[in-house]
Amino acid sequence: MDNSLNLSIDRSSPIPLYHQVVKGIEAAIHSGHLIPGSKLDNEIDLAAQLNLSRPTMRKAMDELVRSGLLVRKRGVGTQVVASQVRRPLELSSLFDDLSARGSKPSTSVLTFTHIEADLPTIAALGLDAGSKVYHFTRLRKVDGKPLALMENWVRDDITTIDEAMLASQGLYGILRNAGVNFRLASQSIGAMVANDYQAPLLEAGVGSALVTMDRTALDDKGRMVETGHHVYRADNYSFEMTLVQR
Repeated sequence: MDNSLNLSIDRSSPIPLYHQVVKGIEAAIHSGHLIPGSKLDNEIDLAAQLNLSRPTMRKAMDELVRSGLLVRKRGVGTQVVASQVRRPLELSSLFDDLSARGSKPSTSVLTFTHIEADLPTIAALGLDAGSKVYHFTRLRKVDGKPLALMENWVRDDITTIDEAMLASQGLYGILRNAGVNFRLASQSIGAMVANDYQAPLLEAGVGSALVTMDRTALDDKGRMVETGHHVYRADNYSFEMTLVQR
């Protein structure tokens, strides 16, 4: 790491020194200042540059390796790997989360229909028989690179949705603009391997790892507004959560 990173350490701050290093390097990676493949100096040199102890620097580097931002290679040293989208477990949309972190999300609408809900969708959204829903699949890219393949079903008694809206906005933004006030969601996270359909769309190999997310969201009126099944490239995506002792 060189002086161009402008990494400053505030010894009067209550934030631990190693954590300041972690956040500084994370910021350099996410901003593109440190690109994938960049090689960092060894821990002894880094510690000397920042006037830190070697154990402090090693603790910071260990955390960055565990988070998937750095990798140690024998005979090469420590290198930056592709920056992951790290998404907090909150009731928010991927579009909103990407925009908030300064990325540039784009969306391709792959399929779009307005159809009578089938039995699983009726059950998921608590609809009456014969109700209609919007059913669509979208490919979400971030900074031009495929990240997520998303399939959703949305009840049609809230607002009108069309392909142009979905291509330019996030789903939750569309629904909030229609007056939906989201309150809670049932969500499950899992894993699968990419099949012949998913792999080329996500520019991943068949059999590569994917993160899955299934969610059904409710509003403040008690309506189950939408349900969806999303898959994400596991090498570029992860969820974050905070665990509390009770």
